[in-house]
Amino acid sequence: MTNLRPTLGDFNSVVCFKAVITGVEDTLGPDGAAVVFTRAGRVRGHELARELGVSNSSVSPEEIAELLDGAIGKRGTCLTGVKSVAKDGDNYIVECFDTVCSAGEPQGSDRKCTFTLGAVQGALEEITGQTFYGEQTDSVLRGGQYDRFLFSPL
Repeated sequence: MTNLRPTLGDFNSVVCFKAVITGVEDTLGPDGAAVVFTRAGRVRGHELARELGVSNSSVSPEEIAELLDGAIGKRGTCLTGVKSVAKDGDNYIVECFDTVCSAGEPQGSDRKCTFTLGAVQGALEEITGQTFYGEQTDSVLRGGQYDRFLFSPL
């Protein structure tokens, strides 16, 4: 990956990203913003899987976790750490930590990880060739150990 900004580098602050989230929520409302951020994340996830060269491949859930963590975790863009990817029947369960969406939020906040969920969903869709319905089933903000996402095929 080449530097998109030669002087400041490719990363910006969580504070600035969160300002975008709250500004869009103020403009579109929470539900409208969730649709926008989930879709934007899906687009990013599809691009990411193509960049990694794993489109329509038979990659195991463990390999998906390693690929995603390398690309969007600490050694990548720092969107989130990916703890695990597991398959339960036709569903995928993804556990993430240090998600940018949860950063700085108080315990009990109803904030959802819409962009992060979308990015993981888009990557899974590109890797598997399937379309999924994604939902956040657990949150570090509401007592969970991880931000957990469930992806069910459509």
